[in-house]
Amino acid sequence: MDKFILNLIHRPELIPEYIDTDAQSGKSEELSKKEVVTESLDIFRLQQQIAHDNGLKTTIQMTYASLFNEECCELARQYNKEYGDEIGHTFLGVNCKEFREKHKSKELAMWLFPMDMKIKIVEDSFERFKDVFGFYPTSTGSYFMDAELINHIKEKYPMVEIAVATCFEEGPKVFRHANYSWYTLMDGSPWTAWVPSKKNSHAIAENDEDDSGIVAVPHLSRDLLALMDNSGDMFGTHPQNIIRGLIYEGDRLPYMYNLVDQYQVMKKFNKGFSYNLVYVGPGWMGKAGRWECEYRVLKKSYEDFLAYYGLLKQEGKIEDMGMTEFAKWFRKNQPRSGPICGLWKDIVFGTKNQAFWYADSQFRVQIDLKQGGAITDLRPYASKLTRPCGAGTAANQDASYPFIVQSRYRAGAFTHYAGEGAIKSCKVRYKGEEIDLSSCRSTGQYSEAQGCRILTVKPVEIEFNDLSIKLQTTYTFKENTGEIIISRKIVDSTSPQTKIEVDEFLTSCWGTTEYPEDMTGCLLAVVGKDGSRNELSYDYRCREFGAENINHVEAIIPQVQTKVSLTPENDNCGGYYEEGYSFAPNLKIGITKSIELNQELITCLKVEQAK
Repeated sequence: MDKFILNLIHRPELIPEYIDTDAQSGKSEELSKKEVVTESLDIFRLQQQIAHDNGLKTTIQMTYASLFNEECCELARQYNKEYGDEIGHTFLGVNCKEFREKHKSKELAMWLFPMDMKIKIVEDSFERFKDVFGFYPTSTGSYFMDAELINHIKEKYPMVEIAVATCFEEGPKVFRHANYSWYTLMDGSPWTAWVPSKKNSHAIAENDEDDSGIVAVPHLSRDLLALMDNSGDMFGTHPQNIIRGLIYEGDRLPYMYNLVDQYQVMKKFNKGFSYNLVYVGPGWMGKAGRWECEYRVLKKSYEDFLAYYGLLKQEGKIEDMGMTEFAKWFRKNQPRSGPICGLWKDIVFGTKNQAFWYADSQFRVQIDLKQGGAITDLRPYASKLTRPCGAGTAANQDASYPFIVQSRYRAGAFTHYAGEGAIKSCKVRYKGEEIDLSSCRSTGQYSEAQGCRILTVKPVEIEFNDLSIKLQTTYTFKENTGEIIISRKIVDSTSPQTKIEVDEFLTSCWGTTEYPEDMTGCLLAVVGKDGSRNELSYDYRCREFGAENINHVEAIIPQVQTKVSLTPENDNCGGYYEEGYSFAPNLKIGITKSIELNQELITCLKVEQAK
């Protein structure tokens, strides 16, 4: 397969806040302001023209407000007839007089309504769509759609095949970046198309029973490395993102081309398939300018952006599809449960930094190569957590899928006085010296084997006072098993018979933000080869236990219904747990063994649903 697919989505929001400068300056809202609607429609026409001039088809996602504007509806019909553009639906763009009068709410985010109102809005907007166009939409979307909403839509309107279901990593970092006012807290999804679970829309479906019946796509295609340490709203397939991140030169956005090119490279890691989504409304291209840019630059940025996609299409390197067309293709050609993965390089600053991402029905994993190949993000999809969001739910605004490792939100390798934050790494010890591999920069190479995806980390050189070694790490992801086989092998040594202690450890917690959650009741256990079991219930008392000749170590985090374990494939390994305390509110499990040149410690990290 050699397939790079583009979904180009335009949504005619008629009252975008970016254009309504009166509202921005504190004057009262006027939800039917003629000049704003007129400018929005003019920009929508322009965006459509730019796409068609470059030979690209679009999906027009009709907003609630646009369904009450006959001129906009007629434009959609014309574009469908002349260019084959799909007419779809979105739950964005509800800020209009008709919505306020009917639903008596100023809420603008579909995912934040209570469920009874979500049901009413679905029926209202879908039936309005049918009245206007004579058919129901087969594609829909929002910034986020929880499983409960998707399940209802699929049951009520089974013709729906695809939805924009979330923003990839648009969580606390974006919230802070947007002056603590952008309530799109939804970290934890895949970064490309997937089939969502009926239980949680972030998670990838396991089987027929778990299949929600739609294909889900993220709001934009993001930079998988830049967003690790930065706000995700600055690095995506939308000129506004790039301008917001100040990654441009005069009236040129060269980074856009790097981003699209890197997604072409992603075909190497996904058996010849890669995907891009562009999802824009009119607000960012207002005549008043936006993000310190004048209108001329905004317009040129979109012309240049779509011209590049158009060139790739002419060269046979990309195929543009409507959303529903893509959903049908995806169902036919891609495995429902994954895996999906990607080895991403630094395309902002051009350093050698790399990040590796992997996701299937059991987990989503991020590996940071500049931290020696440490796992810095781990979301336990195996748990299939039921977490509806919106008013009346426990989550309310926080739609994220919880992590059990997240080094950006929970401190990572070293934290002030307290030791490690949340990370999966390895330490090596010799004569009282200790080195954490997360302090060693490296790079990685990708390969495949039957039923496995493999990341091989370039050996890192570790220097002790009187000894130097090179240690190589290999991650083998066993597809849809929840298992990662981790090898730590000494491939070079200045003293071949000298043994080094290797400590394979996981420091874990749970949460969705930077703030600690209650760990009370988590279970830690060391299980011996003889069946003996030493365990404790987490109570912030800093208790520790270790033993030799162990079978495995494990931790159960009941708050996220997750069990995680480390099982050595070698004989005669030690194992331990550490409870943690309130200033270091994590838990830790580890496997230890002493090895010499050409020996390796092999450990299975397994994530599963806690029974």
